[in-house]
Parts: sequence; structure tokens; C-alpha cells
Amino acid sequence: MLDARRWRWPAIATFLTVALAASAYGSWRASGRSLAEQPPPPPVPVETARVVRRDVQVHLTGIGTVTPFNTVTVRSRVDGELQQVLFREGQDIRKGDLIAVIDPRLFQATLDQAKAKLAQDEASLANARLNLGRDTKLGKDAFASQQMIDNESSSVDQFVAQIAQDRAMIDNAQTQLSYTHITSPIDGRAGIRLVDQGNIVHAADAGGLVVINQIHPISVISTLPQTDVPAIRAALAAGKVQALATSHEDGSTLDVGSVELIDNQIDPQSGTVRLKSVFPNRNDALWPGQFVDVQTLVATLSHVLTVPSDAVQRGPDGPYVYVVADADTVAAAPVKVGQIADHVAVIEDGLAEGQQVVVRGQYRLAPGARVAPSTPAAPAGS
Repeated sequence: MLDARRWRWPAIATFLTVALAASAYGSWRASGRSLAEQPPPPPVPVETARVVRRDVQVHLTGIGTVTPFNTVTVRSRVDGELQQVLFREGQDIRKGDLIAVIDPRLFQATLDQAKAKLAQDEASLANARLNLGRDTKLGKDAFASQQMIDNESSSVDQFVAQIAQDRAMIDNAQTQLSYTHITSPIDGRAGIRLVDQGNIVHAADAGGLVVINQIHPISVISTLPQTDVPAIRAALAAGKVQALATSHEDGSTLDVGSVELIDNQIDPQSGTVRLKSVFPNRNDALWPGQFVDVQTLVATLSHVLTVPSDAVQRGPDGPYVYVVADADTVAAAPVKVGQIADHVAVIEDGLAEGQQVVVRGQYRLAPGARVAPSTPAAPAGS
């Protein structure tokens, strides 16, 4: 009995081992067939663009503040009552326009008094000259002493000097009278009226009557890093430098002008330099105190290879782009990138004209991945 059991258990164990091996082999065959029958992953949808040659404008962009081309605080140069205000707030004013009148009566009286004094002294001079001439003749016949002649000559000289003083007083009085009629010293736009009609104004008043800002043309003071100074100087030396004022909010173009000058020093605190640009501002798109972006055109690169800047990726070994091959697979191509302006990247090395590069969807790609390119997008700014 014991011998029968001894032989039965090895037989059972052998049978179970063979059964398990057969089961495992069957599972492996089934798994292999499943993997072989699994379809490849679908291609990644991407948007592409062609590498093209084009001219690229190189701009330096800085933040600027709009300032009046000229600004004047109109003040009274004499004391008196403000009798008339002849401008409207917000009115465009031409140089020489009469904008206010100070009570002129006191100044007119002073002028009349100076003129009367001149007439009086001119009459006295005429009489002194007659006396001098008469006494000179009498002196020849010894009927007048030399002292009398000398006194008459001195009187003539005194009246001549007095008349010169009178004429100076008249000029001063006329000038003071002219100050009662206040005219605009520049072309510009009037601001808010600071003094109302009927008030007494003084030459020493700090506030003035109104501020006039010249806004046609208008200026923009912008800043750029000091490292950009050589490029700006070179551009200015070559001729007129275009400046483009764009909205700080949506990037829309507000006006096109030119760079007037570079400031004569660099700010040591910020390491920036100020530029003054001038714009015609015919449509009043620029307003004093407004913040804008100023794009300064410093160079134009001719017939260079370009791609949309979105195509350029950054990797541990430097910039690269995904290039689409004929089989709709992608390869990572290292590139040397030059200027990037207006969403366009200049490619100095690594690509050829006409190649197709990925500009959207590259974050789902790896070298060798299959892609489904969409209609090529036009290069930005074309």
C-alpha cells in the first residue's frame, strides 16, 4: 500500500507540471498574437510652415511716455484785472492769437504821461538851443560872458540827455502796455482755464492763466538698454531712423515718426538711455502723459532664411526645430537663430529654404514621430 502511494504522487506532480507549462505556453502565444495585431499610434496633428527667404526689419522696442513737443504756462507779465478771456478750453490756438486782456488803462496813462514829458523836454531843448545861439553871437561882440555861454551849452546837453531818458520811459511804458494783451507764444492746444475773468492777476503768480501744449507734432521719450546705444548711433549716422509708436495695451500702431536724438548720458541707476522721437500726430492718437511702446528701426536684413518664431524650441543642447520629412515623420534639427522680430526668427544655420517645420503641436512630438501636417501657415508678418 505504501509502495503504491509512493509511485502515485510523483506521477501526479509530473502531470501538473506538464499542464502548467502547456497553459503558460498557450498564454504566451496568445499574448504574442495580440501585440502583433495592435495598430500603430495615430499621427500627431500639427501645423507647419515653410522656411522662406525674406527681408526682416530689426526693431529695438522700449517703453515711452508721450510729451508735448513744446509746453508753455501762459502768465501775466503785469499786475491788473483780467478783463477778457478770449480762448476756449481745449481750443487749438495759433502762435500770436490774442487769448487774454488785462485792464490797460493804468498803463495807457503811464505811456501818455511819458509822451507828455518828452514833448515838454523837447520844447525846453529847443529854447535852450535858441538861448545858446543868441548868447554865442553876443559873446563875439563881448555882450555875453563866457560863463553864460557855458551855462547855456550845459542846459542843452542836459535836455538832450533828458529827452533820451524820456524816450526810454516811453519804450518801457509801451512795452508794459503791450503786456496787457496776452498772445500765445506757440501753436498748441489750450488746457483747463486756471484763472477766471474779473480776477486780479500778478506777474508773480506761479499758476499762470492756462497751459498750452503743442501736440502737432508731438514727442515721445522712451528708454532702451545701454547695450543698444551702438546700434542706434550707427542707424542715426546712416540717416533718418524710423520710430513706430504702438499701443501698450493691444499693440496696434498709433503713429509713425522718427528718432530725433539720443540723450547725452546713460542713467547709471538703470543702465538705460533716453531717446526722443517725434510724431506728426495728425489723428491725435498720441496724448501727453500716455504710455506707449516705441519700436526703433535700426537695420533691415535682406533675403535671409526665416521661420515663424513659434517653431523654435529650446533644448539642453540649444535651439532646434522639428522638420517634417517626406514620410510625414519629424526630426529635431539644431539651428542657429539670429534676430527675432515681429514673430519671425532669422535662421543663420541648420535649415534650407523650402523645408517644412512644425509651428504648432510640437510639444507632443519626439524624433521619428508620425505627424499629420495641416495646411502650411503663412510666416508671421508676411
